[in-house]
Amino acid sequence: MARVKGGTVARARRKKVLKEAKGYFGSKHRLYKTAHEQLMHSGQYAYRDRRQKKREFRKLWIARINAACKQNEITYSRFINGLTKAGVTINRKMLSEVAIDSPETFKDLVVIAKDALEGKAYTPKTVTKAETKKEEKVEVKEEKKPAAKKTTTAAKKTTTTTKKSTTEKKETTKKTTTTKKTTKKEEK
Repeated sequence: MARVKGGTVARARRKKVLKEAKGYFGSKHRLYKTAHEQLMHSGQYAYRDRRQKKREFRKLWIARINAACKQNEITYSRFINGLTKAGVTINRKMLSEVAIDSPETFKDLVVIAKDALEGKAYTPKTVTKAETKKEEKVEVKEEKKPAAKKTTTAAKKTTTTTKKSTTEKKETTKKTTTTKKTTKKEEK
C-alpha cells in the first residue's frame, strides 16, 4: 500500500493558522510555529478577558453611581441598601446611565432610597388595567396605514380569488372525469 502524504491537509491547516494570525507583529504572522504559539496564547487571553470585561464594567458603573451619589449627599452603599429596602430593582448599568443622562431622575431615586432607610414606606404607582387599555388604544390610533397600501392589498385579494376559482374548476373537471369512468365500468 502506498504511503499517504499529508500535503494538502497540512498546508490547509497551516494556511488557516497563518490567516488567523494576520496583523500580529514580526514573525508571529509569518512563521507557522510562532504564529501557532501566539494563537494559543491569544485564545487564552480572549477566554480570560471575556470574564474580566464583566468585572471591569461593573466597577465602572459603580464608580459612576458613587460619583452621582456623592453629589446627592449619600454614600453608594446606603443608596443601594435604600433601593433594595424600597423594592426598587434597577441594575447598576441602568443606574449609571440614569446618573449620566438624567440627574433629576437620579435625585428622585436618591429620595426614594433615603425614605426607605428612614423607615418611610415607599408605595410605587400601580397601573390599573383601565389605564393600560387606554394606552393601547392610543397606540393603535397612531398606527394608521396610508390609503395607497389598502388598494394594493385589495388587488392582491382579487388575484388570489381568481387563482382559487381556477383551481376549483380543475377539481370539478377531475371529479366529472372520474365519475364518467366509473359509469363505463358499470355498463360492462
